Amino acid sequence: MQRYLELAEKQPPGVCSLTRIHRPVAIGARLKSCPEIHTLGFRPNFYDYDASQRQALLSTRRVLYPTAFYAGLFNAMGKPTFPSFHTYTCAMDKIRQTAMFQMLGIPHPRTRVFYGQKQKKTILNWFSFPFIAKIPRGSARGQGIFLIQSQADLAAYLALKCPAYIQEYLPVKKDMRIIVIGRKVVLAYWRTVGTSCFKTNISQGGSICFDPFPKPALDLALSTAKACGWDDVGIDILPSGSRYFVLEGNMKYGTKGFQKAGINYKKMLCRLILTDAV
Repeated sequence: MQRYLELAEKQPPGVCSLTRIHRPVAIGARLKSCPEIHTLGFRPNFYDYDASQRQALLSTRRVLYPTAFYAGLFNAMGKPTFPSFHTYTCAMDKIRQTAMFQMLGIPHPRTRVFYGQKQKKTILNWFSFPFIAKIPRGSARGQGIFLIQSQADLAAYLALKCPAYIQEYLPVKKDMRIIVIGRKVVLAYWRTVGTSCFKTNISQGGSICFDPFPKPALDLALSTAKACGWDDVGIDILPSGSRYFVLEGNMKYGTKGFQKAGINYKKMLCRLILTDAV
């Protein structure tokens, strides 16, 4: 932090004052509609930011929505960000998330990753039909999730040429999406399976329901986010019998749930940040 202060003291003529620099600074566009926050936009060449913008990034207390590109760089410098560096490292990566759940003892459906043809030939030694197969990296909104019920289904999935991410199938009619921002649950809702699909994702025909929530599920979402270092995430939890399983953390969780709940997501997020609630 001392380095940042030294840089701020050496600002050239025409660069905004420290008072102005202390205005919250964001890179990503999530907070662009919030006038109290200075959103700079993403520029992979750091010197494409002008002198005052570079100064703002180096001097601000923390950088908001730094993007995956800059999150690791600011983390290496010791500069705090929101969301956290750890939130970005696990985004869109089911393999990394599963490894973390297993290491931390977080309840998670039985899952195994198979690499290369030799390992993939052993899938049926570990799992029996039906089971779930997923595209492990880069997929979202319920895409890249397959119910494997036969050899033909498995062959079609393996033709995708990605690591095979295989998970036990726990048949349910609904699951939960619990959104944690900072260290608080800001929204929780049930997602019910659509009429033509086994998936609960809203983009895949699932529906939203605000029935009462079991406290153990809320507690599990909060403890999972805390243990994993995630501070802006939608935790998907599956009830099975008397137990609750964390399916995954979604850092691109969408806002349809907020809309249905009558919450203006952008205004809520802006308020949380400006009041230091996150």
